[in-house]
Amino acid sequence: MFHDATRNETTPSGQRPDHAATSDAGAARAVRDWLWTLFAAALLFLTIRSFFVEAFRIPSGSMEDTLLTGDFVLVNKAIYGARIPLTPFRLPAFAQPRRGEVIVFEPPHEVGKTYVKRLIGLPGDTVEMRDKALYVNRQRAVEPWARHSESRDLFPPGVAWQCRFTLRRPGRNTCHPSRDNWGPLVIPDGRFMVLGDNRDDSEDSRYWGFVPETALRGRPLMVYYSFEPDGAGTAPWLTQVRWNRIGHVVD
Repeated sequence: MFHDATRNETTPSGQRPDHAATSDAGAARAVRDWLWTLFAAALLFLTIRSFFVEAFRIPSGSMEDTLLTGDFVLVNKAIYGARIPLTPFRLPAFAQPRRGEVIVFEPPHEVGKTYVKRLIGLPGDTVEMRDKALYVNRQRAVEPWARHSESRDLFPPGVAWQCRFTLRRPGRNTCHPSRDNWGPLVIPDGRFMVLGDNRDDSEDSRYWGFVPETALRGRPLMVYYSFEPDGAGTAPWLTQVRWNRIGHVVD
């Protein structure tokens, strides 16, 4: 009787041949290498997202025509000093916020959300608005980006907070701020004032107050993708792409 040498081939010690063990070791090493590569890629992604660049979508028209609803922007998070996750600390900043810059921040009334507006006032500045015209330190600001769509003024109740910071003028003891006429306000230390470029359709510092320096998240760099969310048809993110917006530098 002959035995089939191809069946249940073993060594004298009862172990499988060396080539099978080598094959298993190679497979385990391949899986380990794959997992390590995946971990390294995830770590790199989280590092870049936390400290350098993050993507944001523009959800409203408050910054039209600078940024449109449906724009996706890349934000430089390192410029003002990125926050170290799970700690109250920040990395050193590369630059200080300047008037006229578009910034990304966490609004004081909605913790955890992210807003994009234009910075119009620094700590210590005196700012006011007269008939929709902005004045900073008693000089009318040059704002080619500001857009107005209504001639009437509004008196929303949310602007009453301004009275705590309004300078009293001689002969004027009352405070009745409106959307288009308010101030002069003195911005406290460590705070900034922001407005949307679409002035008549923007929820900004006029309504909920100053932005703390610790709430700054970064500065938008460019639009990397854009589509018309109200466009006709299905899947507008594919069929209604704004090709002319891609690569647009935010300023």
